[in-house]
Amino acid sequence: MRKIIVTEFITLDGVIESPGGNETDHPHAGWQFKYNSPDTGKYKVDELSSVDALLLGKTTFEVFAGYWPKQTGAEFADPINRLPKYVVSRSLQKVEWNNSHILRDVAKDVAALKKSDGGNILVYGSATLVKALLHHDLIDELRLMVYPLSIGGGIRLFDDNRELKKFGLKHSRVTDNGILILEYQPSI
Repeated sequence: MRKIIVTEFITLDGVIESPGGNETDHPHAGWQFKYNSPDTGKYKVDELSSVDALLLGKTTFEVFAGYWPKQTGAEFADPINRLPKYVVSRSLQKVEWNNSHILRDVAKDVAALKKSDGGNILVYGSATLVKALLHHDLIDELRLMVYPLSIGGGIRLFDDNRELKKFGLKHSRVTDNGILILEYQPSI
């Protein structure tokens, strides 16, 4: 069975909104770029090279589809453009980006994708999708890159829904620029 791996940039105050700068109109958009380093770059390249597909929510998919097809580079852009991309959306009617496919139902379609042939599946960002995956217990690994800053609010990974989810720490390390990388697996 394939594993679904969620990877998130997250602030100390739990915000995952607009780390790259153009996803929303958050006043502190682009907050993660101030911490670029070879160490974090290598982690993200290694992460991408370990999977066979991407799973994205509609908003993240649209941001990626507007940027990545125009990019080239063996470490990151080429794999992102080549890999199968699954976007979960009830409203999209078609997708133009190379090797992209629409899934309509998180519980049914993503569960079927996990049971299909192939390697692991990586989820970037995609806050609404990730919350649904968490709710339906479809995440096999949660990777958080915790940045040493707070931005005072925004979209958070975990809502105040009082739903209990437990995780076991698989791996942790601190990068050269103070980012904490935490890899968790759900535990029951």
